Amino acid sequence: MSTNNQRKKSDIAKQKSIVFDDLVIQSPKRTAAVQQGWHAFFPYYAGYPENFAREILKSARLNQTAVILDPWNGSGTTTFSASQLGLASQGIDLNPIMLIIARARLLPPSEADSIESLAREMLKTVRGDDKLVSDDDPLLGWFYRPTAIFIREIERRIRVHLIGDRTVTPGGPKLENISGLAATFYVALFSVCRHLTGRYRSTNPTWLRKPKRGENRITASHEKILSTLHANLKSMATTLSECDARKIEYGAVTLRVADSTKTVLPASSIDFVLTSPPYCTRIDYSAATRIELALLHPLLNLRMEDLGRKMIGSTRVPDHKIAIQPTWGNTCARFLEKLKAHPSKASDGYYLKTHLDYFDKMAAALANISGALKTQGAAVLVVQDSFYKEIHNDLPTMTIEMAANAGLRLRRRCDFPLKRSMSGINPHSRIYERPAGALEAVLCFDKT
Repeated sequence: MSTNNQRKKSDIAKQKSIVFDDLVIQSPKRTAAVQQGWHAFFPYYAGYPENFAREILKSARLNQTAVILDPWNGSGTTTFSASQLGLASQGIDLNPIMLIIARARLLPPSEADSIESLAREMLKTVRGDDKLVSDDDPLLGWFYRPTAIFIREIERRIRVHLIGDRTVTPGGPKLENISGLAATFYVALFSVCRHLTGRYRSTNPTWLRKPKRGENRITASHEKILSTLHANLKSMATTLSECDARKIEYGAVTLRVADSTKTVLPASSIDFVLTSPPYCTRIDYSAATRIELALLHPLLNLRMEDLGRKMIGSTRVPDHKIAIQPTWGNTCARFLEKLKAHPSKASDGYYLKTHLDYFDKMAAALANISGALKTQGAAVLVVQDSFYKEIHNDLPTMTIEMAANAGLRLRRRCDFPLKRSMSGINPHSRIYERPAGALEAVLCFDKT
């Protein structure tokens, strides 16, 4: 290759500096209006809608060799938006259920015609076998045995017909290899189970309780389960076929089940980060997929409690002692001192320990994000504040200070007040004097 060609290739690969004032930053609030069409099939808790992600990525003017990262990918809003724009992206999430959902979301319109015919062939003469459900099958936590057996048989057929040896390996599942069609069938079955367990949900999306002792579990006819599943798949196929059919050069997407607090990416390999870290509002993100984890137990063999302990924002006390670190910043240290001194029950015990766990993991994740970014790279984080009792948890400012100590410099901040927040759902919180709602901040960083 000539010297001139090498220079041209280098110029194409080199990302220009982001002009932060040019970034189009809309409100990151998710509303019913933006959860329509194909996106309505993925109603899982997320930090921002697809429009928000798409406009930021478009206005960043990234070149076609850029790589986007979302280290808390969730239902895949960032990776979907990047793919639609022809940009390569990587999505990381600790929850394997979210990887499946993110993969289904990426299914191209060309696959729509396969869904219904495949469903008819795969799901004919479903009967179920009592041997499929052991006495400790987690589905029995909600369903009477005949219903659990039938649901388990449907799950088994998806696994047998649509998942191969590249996904189910002797060393454990490698979900990064799951196909879009298999993921779509799982999402449709997730929806059936969420519908059937609806009576055990509350206004908080993470609260799916199990029936109390003596309380009736769920029973549903085979016909109802199958008809609902077929209706879900038909609706998904129809909606997908109506998506923009123009020829799109989709960007490559790599999804993986991984921990954002661990080093999982090569240094200086990422051009742009767009993400929303888990909020510090005691939302148990693993419990939000409790029924899905139960459904996929034969594939994953993963307990919700074990997953929840690893996640940022865990409601479980860490199994090791954590001390406040200088790298967390002064705002975080002052907040933790006030929390520890609060007179309410367990403030200096359980609540202090779970908050220490949150900030310890957040600092580690921000350090990893900084290490993965290229010199010209940028990171956009959506962060929401909250309250502990009447004490303001100014997470946006804490994130700015932690990021600075990790080598990330704040270049722009946009605040969006919210009238309601997840932390305000608990009726007991209303006894404390504090402002209603919350503040959602979009924080833009570059690498110092």
